[in-house]
Amino acid sequence: MERLRLPVFVYGTLRPGRENHDLYLRGRTVEERPARLRGAVMYEGPGWPYAVAGPGGEILGELITPAAEHYDALLAALDVLEDYAPGDPANLYERVAREVILLDDGEGGGRGVDAWVYLAAEPVARQLRASGTVVPGGDWVTC
Repeated sequence: MERLRLPVFVYGTLRPGRENHDLYLRGRTVEERPARLRGAVMYEGPGWPYAVAGPGGEILGELITPAAEHYDALLAALDVLEDYAPGDPANLYERVAREVILLDDGEGGGRGVDAWVYLAAEPVARQLRASGTVVPGGDWVTC
């Protein structure tokens, strides 16, 4: 699955208007569309949010499609930003393929799309479930 060239669902500091959007994404994407991730709950983190897999939740964000010529470098940079390395037990996040739902009214609105999503690694997720603060409505930008 590592070789899949999926779009990426972003829900925190990589969203348009947030600090990491310009640093990592500006000029490197061909499309950014509003979307939601079902089956996950958002928790506050130390300056950024965590998405934790679990029933009943929904997270709002954007589905970004990297430009082909930037794809590999961009995904590698996002992995570093998110403290993710395949198989590393010290990961803060795991990059996983999940279905996200497009929200816009244009072509494909309401349609499911497979995307990479950075979910809290299980040790982090366990701690957040036990004592974390849930972001109401699953929208970190408005909290």
